[in-house]
Amino acid sequence: MTAENSIRAFVALGSNLAAPEAQIREAFAALSYLPQTRLLAQSALYRTAPVGYADQPDFINAVALVETELTAHDLLQSLLSIERDFGRIRDFRNAPRTLDLDLLLYGDLMFHEAGLTLPHPRMHERAFVLLPLLEIAPDCEIPGKGKAADWLEQVSDQAIARVA
Repeated sequence: MTAENSIRAFVALGSNLAAPEAQIREAFAALSYLPQTRLLAQSALYRTAPVGYADQPDFINAVALVETELTAHDLLQSLLSIERDFGRIRDFRNAPRTLDLDLLLYGDLMFHEAGLTLPHPRMHERAFVLLPLLEIAPDCEIPGKGKAADWLEQVSDQAIARVA
């Protein structure tokens, strides 16, 4: 992998079924095995209440930083493949899940089409994304939104706790 052809991308990880902490740790390992991709950093794990559909267990969330030569679309397809390998079933929006992998940022790309929007359109509204993201990238900028840290105050009412 050559530095001039690689892009840094951030991936959000979430799970609330089938031993969620173990699911996230195994998902970090799965990310490290993606072709043309290196896992550069991973956040701590965070426990959060569900968003949207509330009648389900708490989530374990984290964020990973990868360096990849994959295109944004190929990286997304790889993430969806990992979800399927982990038994992800999409019953309904915000349903409980064994693993959820969201492509948050792909370099500074701003992009929208069916199935892929970059940056992730709600990342700045979620404490479970911002806190782990800022842990591994304190100076992170969200294209079109500014510094990720500037959005923390707006999510301060969302319960989140670092897992020991």
